[in-house]
Amino acid sequence: MDTIASLFSFITWPVSWVIVQFHKVYGAIFGPDTGWAWGLSIVSLVILIRICLIPLFVKQIKSTRAMQTLQPEMKKIQERYKNDRQRQSEEMMKLYKETGTNPLSSCLPILAQSPFFFALYHVLNGIATGSKIGAINEPLLASARHAHIFGAPLAAKFMNSADTVAALGASLTDVRVVTAVMIVMMSFSQFYTQRQLMTKNVDTTVKTPFMQQQKMLMYVFPVMFAVFGINFPVGVLVYWLTTNVWTMGQQMYVIRNNPTPGSKAQAAYLERLTKHVTHAGKVRRRSEKTIVKAIVAKGRDRNEFERKFINALNKAGLAAQADGTVVKSVTQAEAPTADGAETISAAEAGTAARRQQPKRQSKSQRQSGGPKPAGGTTSSTSLEKSDEPQDAKPAAAQQAPKPGSGTRSKAQSGQRKGGPQRPKSPSKK
Repeated sequence: MDTIASLFSFITWPVSWVIVQFHKVYGAIFGPDTGWAWGLSIVSLVILIRICLIPLFVKQIKSTRAMQTLQPEMKKIQERYKNDRQRQSEEMMKLYKETGTNPLSSCLPILAQSPFFFALYHVLNGIATGSKIGAINEPLLASARHAHIFGAPLAAKFMNSADTVAALGASLTDVRVVTAVMIVMMSFSQFYTQRQLMTKNVDTTVKTPFMQQQKMLMYVFPVMFAVFGINFPVGVLVYWLTTNVWTMGQQMYVIRNNPTPGSKAQAAYLERLTKHVTHAGKVRRRSEKTIVKAIVAKGRDRNEFERKFINALNKAGLAAQADGTVVKSVTQAEAPTADGAETISAAEAGTAARRQQPKRQSKSQRQSGGPKPAGGTTSSTSLEKSDEPQDAKPAAAQQAPKPGSGTRSKAQSGQRKGGPQRPKSPSKK
């Protein structure tokens, strides 16, 4: 660990200088040699570093959202190559490369704060060994060595011997109890943060290798913290416990206000949003408008929770718009106007217009002139047929049709086409 910390010695002086500046502020309040002054200085260092990493965290969120948009493509690849794991992994990596996404983007904040972590470890190790490092001079070094947090010196470790702990002015029992409690809290906060991400903010309809990696890290990271924690000084444990608590709170905020589509967190968020929108009749926040806009843009690709949200708005007489706003939808007849007429919805007006359309005429009706359409007007064809005089027909048409022609012959009157005719029987009255 000392070798790794020495690799980040270039950032040791800035980290030690920031700690000294915070110590001046808290030392004036709690006393320069107290554990509160030094402990709060380390906590303030963590908060300052995490504030500086917020842009990187936003980039991490965007990258995670990009991974979520690839879920349908991942599902197709998974189903297509479900019997060939190697080909499935190759196609997944090809998809990541084409879209410019990184499945390991969730590790970016950890990687970014690693130099500060090892620099702080180097500073606290120098306090334990009594050597000046960075901006910490002799008086500050003596003050830090006498500072205790719940009876444990800042530079003490769980694996220190009794003589080493006694040299720092503490007992071995106090050091091990304090460090053990802090290690358990640090591991538990890491596990809870990862479990919260996997159980609440993941689309469970799609299973990808990335999800399997996240599930594995959920159990690996706490074990790693427990193993390495016994060799961390108390000051480093304070640093790491603080950053874990910050990460947990930051993630809880993101899950509550910007959940992953298709996750349990989205179902809870849309349920709350439905209550707020139906009560107020509008969308208030910009973040809510962004989410409503995204849901409307999906159209038929909405998931189950998003469809329930749209249906709930429709039942409440509201309609989500493409710009993310919500307006009242006209579903029923409104109050009568000044002239006594009632305004109806567009759907009802279209239905009434369809009802007023004339019925379609059959072919025989069109050939024979048919009934007059609404309005009392007739077509040009029927006029021509009705105005034509009956005696204007050619004489050939008035003559008896020839046998074998397509028209009906005298057989219509009961006569046979050829041979002797059957005598007519007297009709019965």
